[in-house]
Amino acid sequence: MTDNEPVQQPPSPDLGGEHAHRRKLDGGGRVHIDRPLPFLILAGHPDEPFSLARRVASISAASVIWPQAGGELAASGAAAEVTLLLDHLADAYPKFLVIVLHDLPRDLSLHEESPRLEPFEFVLAASADPAAQDVVDTLHSALSELEIDLRVPEFRTQHLPPLPPALAEALDGRDGISVLSLGIPQIHRIPGDPRRIYPQIYHQVESAIHDALLQAAAHFIELAEHEDDADRQRPHHRSLGRRRFVKAAKRADEALANISASFDFLLGISPINTVEAFEAFEAGKRSTPPDFHYRPLPISPDIVKRRLYDIELRAVEDPVIEELFNEKRLELDQQLMMLQRRNTPAFRHVSLIQYGGVEPELLEVANRLLEAFAPGSEGSRDYVDADGVQAAAEQILARYTRRTPAFAIAETCLRADTGPGLMVSGRSLLISTATRVPSARVDPLLQHEISVHVLTYINGSQQGLGIFGAGLAGYEGLQEGLGVFAEFIVGGLTVARLRLLAARVLVVHAMLEGADFIACHRLLQAEHGFSSRGAFNIVARIFRSGGLTKDAIYLRGFRQVLRRVAVGLSLDPLWYGKIAEHHVPVVEELEARGMLRPPVVTPEFLDRPDAQARLARLREGHSFIDLLKEPSPC
Repeated sequence: MTDNEPVQQPPSPDLGGEHAHRRKLDGGGRVHIDRPLPFLILAGHPDEPFSLARRVASISAASVIWPQAGGELAASGAAAEVTLLLDHLADAYPKFLVIVLHDLPRDLSLHEESPRLEPFEFVLAASADPAAQDVVDTLHSALSELEIDLRVPEFRTQHLPPLPPALAEALDGRDGISVLSLGIPQIHRIPGDPRRIYPQIYHQVESAIHDALLQAAAHFIELAEHEDDADRQRPHHRSLGRRRFVKAAKRADEALANISASFDFLLGISPINTVEAFEAFEAGKRSTPPDFHYRPLPISPDIVKRRLYDIELRAVEDPVIEELFNEKRLELDQQLMMLQRRNTPAFRHVSLIQYGGVEPELLEVANRLLEAFAPGSEGSRDYVDADGVQAAAEQILARYTRRTPAFAIAETCLRADTGPGLMVSGRSLLISTATRVPSARVDPLLQHEISVHVLTYINGSQQGLGIFGAGLAGYEGLQEGLGVFAEFIVGGLTVARLRLLAARVLVVHAMLEGADFIACHRLLQAEHGFSSRGAFNIVARIFRSGGLTKDAIYLRGFRQVLRRVAVGLSLDPLWYGKIAEHHVPVVEELEARGMLRPPVVTPEFLDRPDAQARLARLREGHSFIDLLKEPSPC
């Protein structure tokens, strides 16, 4: 086919199907329409890598892109698709916004050693109609908030630059069409080398432009709908992003999930001889640190890391999802690094990067709790063994399964190779055969493990991406905080449990300050009244594999949840899956876009009258310490 031959009419788009309308065009272009929308982004891009015009258009919900090197053939193929789309959407959207992106020329006088940088200037243009003139101001305002490496952008306005003839013809003569044009600066390019970029700047600029364009589109929709309904509110601009995951996102998610499932991090770093080690510690009159033994690793961390960084994340075509994947990849990398460095001084340093240390405010709270609650009897000496805990857990799982069939995959397992206590791994509640729990603590503990950890795994697994079930990066702090909150809200956060959480913070801090196992054990037993066995179990958790700072996150996460409740924020976003607190805006954005499903189940403890009463008291401004000292509200 030559440039003079007519372009065949593309097939009619299916914009109401299960999948996005996505098709390659003649001459190398591409169309992607996530769903019917009253705007379309066009980008003719140069024949070189890292075109921001191409990238920003390609991650948008409605776009047509084509290579400038494809000449009239590529432009005509794009124009034919644009014509078809505008015809198809004309009845639904009599007012329609077309946004044209183009890369501004690079400054060819610059070289890599040049003291000058590429100009940070956007070029804006708009058609003469009032809507376009109004919306271009919104775009200008949104881009004005951008700051990159202490640089802020400048702006220049001009008349609309000419489109290729075929595309101009596709727009000419149509009523209700508003046009914006945005020239994008090249500050992401390394001077003197068109194939090299500054990756971080590239990502920052693409995300900022994408967000600014969504704000402009939202304002256009508000203007168009205001003519018909003066009370109609502007849609949240993030709701205009994509609602469907491309195949590359599914592939990346599956690859990350497979790698995450290939090893159990907590089992890999946890001793298998905790009971025997305590007996030896006591026999040695607590003068010699215990000798812990660990499972052999079922993986080669080096090989898994290579697989981890073979995952192509740029093809995900969604900055928000790409950032979630990047965060998770880094977290898995750090976990693999810790597995590589088990029982070495380096383990502690990587743990500090992963989980953080102990901030002064958290240490102060822990000391205050230990001073406020003296050691003493917790009342009943009736204990439940591992079999009894498992039976109670099965009853709770049965109740959840009656509420939603999705819970049928959850299970309980008795394990002889873990220390006393409970642990959740995915859909499985692992119960050590050495576990003995005070009877009053069984339900609160299971609400922690099942109604938080298993429940968020189930809800997360129902989302379009499995990463929400496996856990977004840094999710553990908020998860454990929610677990402790569950214990508190059902009236089961005992003085002993609260002292244990505070003691963990003290031991993490002492370890990081240089104290050894013996000194930390003495700190808890001699200064804070813990039994030798209780102190041993706390210190063993923190000194496992060389020093794990993770146990400070329980009290920190609990305080995060309490602060959220105290200021009146909803807990609803926290049940979508395993997320960190900084992911709440991400969950809200993806929910607004329609990319996340509502949780299939919420915690049963929230329906209990006594829990609702405690929740109300917290929202009235009462501290949880005061509430612990009060009799049960129901």
